[in-house]
Amino acid sequence: MNKTIYFSMTSVGNLPRNTIKAAFALLLLFLAACSAKQAPYLQISGSTMGTTYHITLRQPGDEWTDAALKEALDLRLQAFNQLASTYIPDSELNRLNSAPVGAGHAVMPMLFDILLLATEVSWLSNGAFDVTVGPLVDLWGFGPVKHDGKPNDEAVNKALAQVGFDQIELDLLDKKVLKHRELHIDLSAIAKGYGVDVVALWLESLGTSDYLVEIGGEMRVAGLSPRGDQWRIGVENPDVENSDTIPIRLGNIGVATSGDYRNYFEEEGVRYSHTIDPNTGRPITHNLASVTVLDPSCAFADAMATAFSVMGGDKALKLAEQLQIPIYLIEKSEAGFVRRYSSTFAPYLEQEK
Repeated sequence: MNKTIYFSMTSVGNLPRNTIKAAFALLLLFLAACSAKQAPYLQISGSTMGTTYHITLRQPGDEWTDAALKEALDLRLQAFNQLASTYIPDSELNRLNSAPVGAGHAVMPMLFDILLLATEVSWLSNGAFDVTVGPLVDLWGFGPVKHDGKPNDEAVNKALAQVGFDQIELDLLDKKVLKHRELHIDLSAIAKGYGVDVVALWLESLGTSDYLVEIGGEMRVAGLSPRGDQWRIGVENPDVENSDTIPIRLGNIGVATSGDYRNYFEEEGVRYSHTIDPNTGRPITHNLASVTVLDPSCAFADAMATAFSVMGGDKALKLAEQLQIPIYLIEKSEAGFVRRYSSTFAPYLEQEK
């Protein structure tokens, strides 16, 4: 919208003060509307954290082309990987993992913040979420080295002795981390969500308030979609015979989904899920196939989705109602897949027209 607006200062000077204020307020609204209409939506995508990212946003300024945004974004994601990845030998997280037991280790504020949030979710879920569960994940063949076969009880108990979020002490004053035993901290169940939040806040700092950020299936949305209305997404249906998604309408919120219906192995007719209960050291045995969690913090939603997956449908729904967390559950039954959701999730469901 290219228009030139002229004001006669003589005529304005003869107007009452309240009228002048109203006129300038209308002018500002008009210019803001013109600016919003002029700004197109950009789409950028790439790879990070061993997965992919896709971002749709309203262009924050003429200088921010899709190429410029991607270059700046990739640098930030590389910096985040250097902080939180277990696959980069000299990452901040791996330096913490190799730090001696019993001595406070200073870490970057962002890593400390992730660990603080992870600890909060661990306590909220009674240990269902645990960033030290790696030895058990590896033991059951779902880590970097794949193998088949059920481990024996002795091996499970040995791995359990190397797990325990409560063996991590956080010094809030000096931002130091103290390990009370040898631990291998893995942030893969919270890092993608936290990365989404990092990107979203960066986009907001550039001046855009309309965006969708997705990394490895976790996402955060704000403002309006390119259609001019609220963002809408579809929750994947685990039923292979029914590929329809469950549509939900979002406001300014983060979304994370966790499920066990794709990554598993079978032995002697028994199916072993990749979702390991840190309290028992064994794969989950309940019928919860997937859980979708909504929260303003995608990192919190990401971690809680994992915790709820470990807990199972009944316990997850009870805790979600207590904490007023919107969750959507899909559970396996003899008759097929059934769906349940918390009372706070209902407003987000797309209503049938």
